[in-house]
Amino acid sequence: MAGKEIFHTDKAPEPKGPYSQAVIHNGVMYLSGQIPLDSEGVPMRGTIEEETTAALENMKILVEEAGAGLEDVMKVTCYLADMEDFKRFNDVYRSYFSENPPARTTIQAGRLPLDVQVEIDAIVALPEKSERSK
Repeated sequence: MAGKEIFHTDKAPEPKGPYSQAVIHNGVMYLSGQIPLDSEGVPMRGTIEEETTAALENMKILVEEAGAGLEDVMKVTCYLADMEDFKRFNDVYRSYFSENPPARTTIQAGRLPLDVQVEIDAIVALPEKSERSK
């Protein structure tokens, strides 16, 4: 596929399987699902608030390393291990997207990788390359 760029940064956890941290094509970044992993790639166990914060921080690192910001996130899909955590998840999520939040889908997953409580993927509109390199 012409123009497909595999995106990688050492500042975010390495993928745990045969996938890329993100793919960029035509100015759009497709971010793989982020789960609560520490910088060494070890699952972080905690409350839904702690795990949501860790997953969003990993997402934020990737977005910023690509030269964008959370305001450039267009669409997010959130997977929860238990929909009973929806309100508590939302309280944390809202703190990252307090103004002009992206479109979003949230579903309960049967089981998430490494038995975490939350996974979040995103689609991001990247600024022009000249703007990203500033």
